Amino acid sequence: MPPRIRVMLSSRCNDQFPAGAGMTTLSAIRLQLKQELEAVHLLDDSQLFEVWINEDAPPVEGSTDSWDTCLEQVRQADIVLVLYNGSSGWAKEGGDVGICHAELMTALSTAAAKIRLIELTPLHPIGSGATQARNQRFRDYVAAQSLFRGAVANNADEVRQRCREALREAVPEMVHLGLREARKGKFHTGTALEWNRLDFAQRKNVMETSLKSALLERAGSQQEGEHVFVQIDGRPVLTLCHGIPAAMTVAAAREMVGQPFLRDHAIVEALAGQRVGPLHVIACHRTITEAQAIRVLGFPDATLVSAPFGVYLADDTHKIQLLFIANCRDDTAVRHGVQRLFDWLDQSGEAPLLRGRATSRKRIIRSIANELQP
Repeated sequence: MPPRIRVMLSSRCNDQFPAGAGMTTLSAIRLQLKQELEAVHLLDDSQLFEVWINEDAPPVEGSTDSWDTCLEQVRQADIVLVLYNGSSGWAKEGGDVGICHAELMTALSTAAAKIRLIELTPLHPIGSGATQARNQRFRDYVAAQSLFRGAVANNADEVRQRCREALREAVPEMVHLGLREARKGKFHTGTALEWNRLDFAQRKNVMETSLKSALLERAGSQQEGEHVFVQIDGRPVLTLCHGIPAAMTVAAAREMVGQPFLRDHAIVEALAGQRVGPLHVIACHRTITEAQAIRVLGFPDATLVSAPFGVYLADDTHKIQLLFIANCRDDTAVRHGVQRLFDWLDQSGEAPLLRGRATSRKRIIRSIANELQP
């Protein structure tokens, strides 16, 4: 059987379209569109398109959650059709990005040329509370990308027509462009470009601001002065935010953070009552390797984990804990990294161990602070 062109449909499922009309749902449109596209044959009557939608996807093995599955399908797809109605999609926490937002970001960062965005009008109601904030972030993100949209779709028939038109244009374009160019990441426009224009000090500041904002929007998080306390395994953990504004190989950027845990004893007064820590979360503008993380700690004898968000490093002697979030190129990437970090804590069962080390670290730095008193 000849290979097929893998198409993924990225959109909300249960939203009504047109919004509020009650005529049909996006899920019904997606199912019909999948049937139509997979019925397209080429030359020797071979099926041309293989369309993935989560509504009829088979079950996957137990170590993979639905979020991972959707993002993996984005990476594997040759063409991603984004049915954009302004809704970011489901998320586990209020400060997270929605699944539709994450799918678009993943597609842009892996192969921007395979994306075709079809705008549905009118947009879905923006909602309220955490949903409103999440949807607004998505709309701002889409606006910043300046993706060409062409004619909008006002009903189900126009959605299917726009998708057929998009595929008709996408297939020859992708052939001409070639796989090498298609796999280039999209960090040369939008917010990522704006951050690249900043000097190191300014970029470090916006990275840390985005990191704090994402952490504070998680359930149970609090801010007191400059300090952020994040609820982990039932305890408020002091979380210190840092930003490395260039590649880890750039000494000038790396040294702006240095070894931040050496000054932990200076903030012991913030750890009153049930508060524990600190935990250091470091947003890295580029990638981070295990070797680079170890050099920040200063010695190799530590727990080291390469995870979907970056690298987790924990020293079981001094109870130092460092969480490196990779590729923090813009606000969406930072938020997605934070989200993947907490997903990993939940899925791996590491949260109680992290909280336990944070409790021990509090006792250690309190002893150091006492020793340093005149």
